[in-house]
Amino acid sequence: MKFLICFFVLTEIVFSAEAQTIKILTSGTKTSLRGLSAVNDNIVWASGSGGMVAKSTDGGASWKWFTVKGFEKTEFRDIEAFDANTAVIMAIAEPAYILKTTDGGETWKTVYKNETKGMFLDAMDFSNDKDGVVLGDPLNGRFFISRTSDGGNTWQDVPFDNLPIADSGEACFASSGTNIRKMKNGKEVFVSGGLSSHFYKNNQRRNLPIIQGKESTGANSVAVKNNKVMMVAGGDFNTKDSATQNFFITKCGGKKWYAPDAPPKGYRSSVEYISGNTWITCGLNGVDISSDTSKHFTPISKEGFHVCRRAKTGNVVFLAGGGGRIAKLIP
Repeated sequence: MKFLICFFVLTEIVFSAEAQTIKILTSGTKTSLRGLSAVNDNIVWASGSGGMVAKSTDGGASWKWFTVKGFEKTEFRDIEAFDANTAVIMAIAEPAYILKTTDGGETWKTVYKNETKGMFLDAMDFSNDKDGVVLGDPLNGRFFISRTSDGGNTWQDVPFDNLPIADSGEACFASSGTNIRKMKNGKEVFVSGGLSSHFYKNNQRRNLPIIQGKESTGANSVAVKNNKVMMVAGGDFNTKDSATQNFFITKCGGKKWYAPDAPPKGYRSSVEYISGNTWITCGLNGVDISSDTSKHFTPISKEGFHVCRRAKTGNVVFLAGGGGRIAKLIP
């Protein structure tokens, strides 16, 4: 009887996942997209290499592409959109820039510039239209953090003595704009990688069992369901097909972590909470879905993507990756 129950449960999980597919919306543009922000089911923005930004206002049926003037060789690794006219983009280094548009992407204003040697921004996140945070690699042994409370118009760097202390050889990956997340209580969590990989909450460093020890290993992304249930995705981007210690789950706010019974099928650069018990994760070799709070992941596509994001208000999940490729999850 126990065998039959397990069989039916596993079969239901597999059938549920297999019913979902990935639909390519656009591709072929010469840019690698790592920033992605969906305002709702219709309005979605993406950002990437070559100073490129993309926008759709009809759910991905059509796209408008922009090359930000003066930033034609810039890597825009993250983007936060607020509506069809307003968005903030993050340029990684050196110098590091944050730009904002209020006219739908036609023009961009520099709202932040940091010329500090070694400055490298990794990701942004906003809890609402006003309050946001940006995370950068360690400088002089501490992670860089800056915050905004006016929708990205101005930014205030956190004083050095109040920044989280980094371990030796520890940094962050600007792979998907999702290694820092704002929680519902207004605070943030973030994850690191490299020779050492950790989970940070309230400036406190906690160990992660994820693979680490090389510059290419560690945590790339964190997703938050609530203040207790979170997922961390990563691995080794030099061995994209390896599922060794690539994904972990906490149900107690990061105090304890456990691996899925069936983990994603390789290195993963982004993970996103969808709804209920459903999560999605993506990487260089494909996309996986879990409908049982990540106990079991089932691959639904071998198409590679850097980032996956759910609409802030809505139900659609979008993905973006190399070659200007943007897609959405079809239930």
